[in-house]
Amino acid sequence: MRKLIIAAAATFAFAGLAACQSPADEAAEKQADAIEAQGEAQAESLEAQAAAAPTEAGAAALENEADRVEASANAEANRIEQQAGNADGGMTTSNTPSQ
Repeated sequence: MRKLIIAAAATFAFAGLAACQSPADEAAEKQADAIEAQGEAQAESLEAQAAAAPTEAGAAALENEADRVEASANAEANRIEQQAGNADGGMTTSNTPSQ
């Protein structure tokens, strides 16, 4: 009987965690994931160009640009997720702003 109660409590706890994601949070997360993926793709393209660059200076410039593009995409994705956390009044903890 005790095992049944523990199993039921665990099931309700997991269901409660799953319910924390609002539709706005899920949409924001999908948008953020898409932005991160696009940034990574652009960065990989720049890194491939860097590998084929005729000079070390050109390669370094392209690698720096790749790092900048990826960091910018990650920052934008984080901003979107944080904004969604603010929109729901901090009701979800997975993206509540850390300030």
